Amino acid sequence: MAALSRPRRSVLYMPGSNGRALEKGRSLLADGLILDMEDAVSPDSKKLARDQIMAALDAGGFGPREIQVRVNGLNTPWGYDDIVATARSKADAILLPKVESPETIRQVAAIMQAEGAHENMRIWCMMETPLAMLNARDIAGAHPLLGGFVMGTSDLAKDLNCAHTRDRLPMITSLGLCMLAARAYDLAILDGVYLDLSDDEGFRASCVQGRELGFDGKTLIHPKTIETANTTFAPSDADIAWARKIIAAHQEASARGQGVVLVDGKLIENLHVVSAQRLVGLADQIAAMETTTTPE
Repeated sequence: MAALSRPRRSVLYMPGSNGRALEKGRSLLADGLILDMEDAVSPDSKKLARDQIMAALDAGGFGPREIQVRVNGLNTPWGYDDIVATARSKADAILLPKVESPETIRQVAAIMQAEGAHENMRIWCMMETPLAMLNARDIAGAHPLLGGFVMGTSDLAKDLNCAHTRDRLPMITSLGLCMLAARAYDLAILDGVYLDLSDDEGFRASCVQGRELGFDGKTLIHPKTIETANTTFAPSDADIAWARKIIAAHQEASARGQGVVLVDGKLIENLHVVSAQRLVGLADQIAAMETTTTPE
């Protein structure tokens, strides 16, 4: 399942026009980076951002972090060249802005294949408009190269003309539609950013809500929020211990020909074991990642 193929607790946006930021990304404890050519870059710096991102990817040094490149849309003067350059790079994924239809994904997939993109490169979609919400199912099933969704909650709130409240009730339907589509097609899905960097409590609450809703992690706009996202979206020690306990108990029961077993008074079936195995697998990958990631 793509959503559980690697840790994505914290994914930090980094403007491609800022060379120092790109260098700093190699030492941050984020699970992933989004090297941005789009919203974070002014029109007169688009080519600079592309050139600097490509140079950074060629140089490498990002370790186990997942690297996505957010390109400009195909309907802009820069989009096609952004996609071609990224398809030829070592990036893990091309992140497309404002995706509203399956056709956009198919067009980008065709470009990637024509440019010889490496076999593990995927397409990710920014889901940030009302039409994207209504077409989430079709977008999710558009192409085998699709890897996941990134929620663009700021743009979505603008287009919905709704309040961006702490509980996000005005956009819960939109978040749910994208979550359903992503899980139906085995895609990863990342929650949107939290814009108030002075509100640590609000950010933590947003992470907790995101995890409760089922998101794999949080997109971030500042390195200081990485630790909270990592902690919130990681399995707790208690959860890991419980998962290992029910896996072992179920294995023993299966050896006796039993399909269910009681553990601490709770009925454990195969569906619980599958969830436990996913959690333990994620925890193991986080532990491995943390041993190979150099802190700032």
